[in-house]
Amino acid sequence: MSLPKLEVILSPAEFTTLSQRDLSQAVCVVFDILRATTSMITALANGAEAIIPVAEIAEAVALKQKNPNLLLAGERDGLRIRAELTGSIDFDLGNSPREFTAEKVSGRTIVMTTTNGTRALRACSEARIVLVSSFLNLRATTNWILERKPQHLILVCSGTGEEPALEDMLAAGALCEKVWSNYAGGRVSDAAEMARRIYPLMQSDLLEAMKGAKNGRRLLANPDLRDDVRLCVQRETILFAVTMMPSGVVRKLD
Repeated sequence: MSLPKLEVILSPAEFTTLSQRDLSQAVCVVFDILRATTSMITALANGAEAIIPVAEIAEAVALKQKNPNLLLAGERDGLRIRAELTGSIDFDLGNSPREFTAEKVSGRTIVMTTTNGTRALRACSEARIVLVSSFLNLRATTNWILERKPQHLILVCSGTGEEPALEDMLAAGALCEKVWSNYAGGRVSDAAEMARRIYPLMQSDLLEAMKGAKNGRRLLANPDLRDDVRLCVQRETILFAVTMMPSGVVRKLD
């Protein structure tokens, strides 16, 4: 049997290469802490039926035209997508987890496009299993991995722009630390080692750590968005794991 393998993908610059690899035996875990995966998981916790991540605004609008019952959610430059970008309609929701309330999303299917998070998910679409994770449901994600012990685990950080994002590296580091015993004797990438070593330095106050993150500073500087940061670094508040199915639809895992 081959040695277990643990990797961390730190930046969007690696997405193209990732999407070209044979991932048929890999389990990928995608993090976009600020804020796409946090928002997706919050929506599912509040009763959303499913989320359809798409890369482009035009894809989302086309799906809405085919099915008017869909909700449109997403952002560009951190702000809700408006008619000037779609050419026709405002999106129903932005990318703030606080928007995805039960009153708005219960029983609904949401089409979502964000700058990086949906790109990261698309890059992993050929993996055997794709998990969607955040600090909110990190324990559930950890338990799924510890129970199944995948031979090849890839933690994918969505990043900010084309750069690594501190918040995603911290989440990846937290997961590395929790599953380390399964991979320590195997093939562990330097990025996984880096993430695992950085997380303990900042884990005691993740909100303070966000002040050192580019995306964290941007959100904290906006009075309308700063409360998102506090929500996004809460830990272990949601008890289910989340997957992106082969169809590309994001749902809760039973």
